[in-house]
Amino acid sequence: MNVTHPDEILSGGVLLRSKNLANVTVVGAQWGDEGKGKLVDWLSNRADVVVRFQGGHNAGHTLVVDGKVYKLSLLPSGVVQGKLSVIGNGVVVDPWALFDEIGRVEAQGLSITPDLLVLADNACLILPIHRELDTAREAAAGAGKIGTTGRGIGPAYEDKVGRRAIRVADLEDFDGLDAKIERLLTHHNALRKGLGLAEVNTASLIAELKAIAPRLLAFAKPVWYVLDKAKSEGKRILFEGAQGALLDIDHGTYPFVTSSNTVAGQAAAGSGMGPRSVGYVLGILKAYTTRVGSGPFPTELFDDIGERISRVGHEFGTVTGRARRCGWLDAVLARQSIAINGIDGVALTKLDVLDGIETLKICVGYKVGDKVLDYLPAGFKAQAGIEPVYEELEGWTESTQGARSWKDLPGNAVKYVRRIEELIGAPVALLSTSPEREDTILMRDPFAD
Repeated sequence: MNVTHPDEILSGGVLLRSKNLANVTVVGAQWGDEGKGKLVDWLSNRADVVVRFQGGHNAGHTLVVDGKVYKLSLLPSGVVQGKLSVIGNGVVVDPWALFDEIGRVEAQGLSITPDLLVLADNACLILPIHRELDTAREAAAGAGKIGTTGRGIGPAYEDKVGRRAIRVADLEDFDGLDAKIERLLTHHNALRKGLGLAEVNTASLIAELKAIAPRLLAFAKPVWYVLDKAKSEGKRILFEGAQGALLDIDHGTYPFVTSSNTVAGQAAAGSGMGPRSVGYVLGILKAYTTRVGSGPFPTELFDDIGERISRVGHEFGTVTGRARRCGWLDAVLARQSIAINGIDGVALTKLDVLDGIETLKICVGYKVGDKVLDYLPAGFKAQAGIEPVYEELEGWTESTQGARSWKDLPGNAVKYVRRIEELIGAPVALLSTSPEREDTILMRDPFAD
């Protein structure tokens, strides 16, 4: 919904006024870890409501605000700004992990109350049995493991689709919960037997749920209703995706993907709002490429430059601490993400990590056999056989770190950004030059219609 709002932001010393503000959906345009946390925090300063719409606590956002570092997994980034923060029905929620996270950020000075945080009453829960199953299956897979975080995300989504999941609202009725737990454990105990795990102690599981239920239910509301009311009041809503489009269960590098839809279309289904409410879609794109875990990675580097990017970019997972694989920017995959997400503009992050590299490369095509493709083939064998086709650009020696206006960038950095725009078919709306919130160059306003 468009509203007139006298909102102002400062970029590079220039005061910009925006009107006719729209909703914004932020998604990762690669394999995650693109720097969504900072950009969502930057945008949430101008939003009224921030919504998480998929995933679980397997994805992390790092926010640096006034020198203080916040590491968020389940909590929407809006909590740092004191904005209404919503965990939508598309998210699978580990109650114990949620309250651990709340405890950590409250120790940093934030106050997380039901007035600030809303949890969808129809969201499905991650239980201890999901974590155990996730870990056991990965261990049993050996070399064929997917590379999950072991936090129970996949098994929880399996139970959701299998219509045997325990949802937040189920904790309001413990008289009716026994039958649901029994149905759930009929499935899980059979799996556990095959993996050599002991059967679940039903009484212990129910006791754990009873203990945490009152605290969890204090945050529970019909999220679709809360958001519909916000929409009718002209509130600006920011939809915050986790992970990246290339980890999408349908459109990612299957089977090395997550268990949910990570693309922008999920913002509607995962929040209970209609597709027209998604608004402006902002794709977050790192100036190079990284991924965590197993799976194809056509532009991966195994040389000194790859090690340098990893070191300078501090490429370690927020949640797992795992080292990220690093490589050149893949414009083929970026262009594919633009298409499947309906991305209107991108926020280019970590440009400063490339400072000082003499020659930069961008992947502009895939050689597969005797063909050159401009898209990622779906077949795993074809993906594994990709030979990237590169275009080389001259690097720059000057520092871009902390730049807050276009004129502060070296000429070759500007050329690099402009070439990316041409190759991916989408404009760069924002440019991030450090983890700090203020080090952001605005070129197009995502909140303006």
